[in-house]
Amino acid sequence: MSQTSVNYQQQLHPWCIVRLLPNLKRLTVARCRRRGDAEAHLKLLHQQTAADFTIIFDPSPHLDES
Repeated sequence: MSQTSVNYQQQLHPWCIVRLLPNLKRLTVARCRRRGDAEAHLKLLHQQTAADFTIIFDPSPHLDES
């Protein structure tokens, strides 16, 4: 997939579930079109793991620095 199509796909899914990492870093775990979908996914993540996740709105996506 080209970089342009990846960015367009990310723009279609602005609601991000991110894992909060040390030193103010974050890792995008999932992207959703609707906030309700992100909240449902987040609920499952909280049931399955003890990691720290949150939902953010990211209208202008960029590549994550992992």
